[in-house]
Amino acid sequence: MASAPLLDVSTVLDLPAPLPLDSGQSLPGVRISYEAYGRLNAARDNAIFICHALTGDQHVVTDHPRTGKPGWWVRMVGPGKPIDTDRYYVICANVIGSCMGSTGPASLAMDGCPWAMRFPVITIRDMVRGHVALLDALGIEQLHAVVGGSMGGMQALSLAANFPERTRAALVIASTARHSAQNIAFHEVGRQAIMADPEWREGEYYAYGKGPEKGLSVARMAAHITYLSEAGLTDKFGRRLQNRAEKTFGFDADFQIESYLRHQGISFTDRFDANSYLYITRAMDYFDLAEEHGGLLANAFARSKARWCLVSFDTDWLYPTAESRLIAHALNAAGLPVSFVELSAPYGHDSFLLDVPALDKVVGGFLG
Repeated sequence: MASAPLLDVSTVLDLPAPLPLDSGQSLPGVRISYEAYGRLNAARDNAIFICHALTGDQHVVTDHPRTGKPGWWVRMVGPGKPIDTDRYYVICANVIGSCMGSTGPASLAMDGCPWAMRFPVITIRDMVRGHVALLDALGIEQLHAVVGGSMGGMQALSLAANFPERTRAALVIASTARHSAQNIAFHEVGRQAIMADPEWREGEYYAYGKGPEKGLSVARMAAHITYLSEAGLTDKFGRRLQNRAEKTFGFDADFQIESYLRHQGISFTDRFDANSYLYITRAMDYFDLAEEHGGLLANAFARSKARWCLVSFDTDWLYPTAESRLIAHALNAAGLPVSFVELSAPYGHDSFLLDVPALDKVVGGFLG
């Protein structure tokens, strides 16, 4: 019988020095919350770092402490699974700026009050600097691989490009090397929904016991649409009515899809901080790997010696296959070994989180 994944008991790291940021500022008193599964071998070279998406967290395998739901990638990580905890030491850290234990806007600043909007604007590369600091503390000089989907893929790209000596392989799933105008537009709608909520109070809502829940809920609804596909929505909901035989000729949730989105929005407010949503979406919008390296994407990979795997999905219109192809072309131009595959799945962008057996084969084959 396969052994259960082992949870590392040391799940919080306080950085000994301020973390330098792309903005030119430094973030003091940084705490990084992480989980790790499996065992680090004697050579300390069997570690895989998993980077989470925008609203994800470090709870890859364990139940979420607020919702009680299973870990977000429990189907992918564990004994005998594609990311095999009997073989690898698997780490996932909550990104800085988030709200699941790592330092973010809701954390206390040095004066004992929440950072709120005093928190410095961060970038994907800043998040990765936090990951590297964690690896340093764990004594891991080089990863077997860095893996990530969506925003996690941006972090994987950034780590492998900006810290090329730290990983031997990079697996980037349903992601992009830069945020498009359309991506930025959707994020701006969400941010404006939050900031237009009277309960946002210019970000200083922590002392009031109530935040901008309505605005955050709308932001989540708008974003959630981008994670799905039209075919998936039609198949799952179509134009079917919600618990009624006829339209109400009002503005209640007449359609199943309306009820579904409202549920997604409301449930999201129970587990996520609105200010964190502002900061993380801004970090994603700023992400442009080519811009960081003189305007040419191939330059980003000039020092890399890693092997690469890129995965896209045919129904993902948030980060379509063309985005992965651009990265593959840049890796080819840099002379690096790269595998690229577009998988067929009906779920849209969220396919990397759902039951797509072909993805299991790709992940297990590449990491093995």
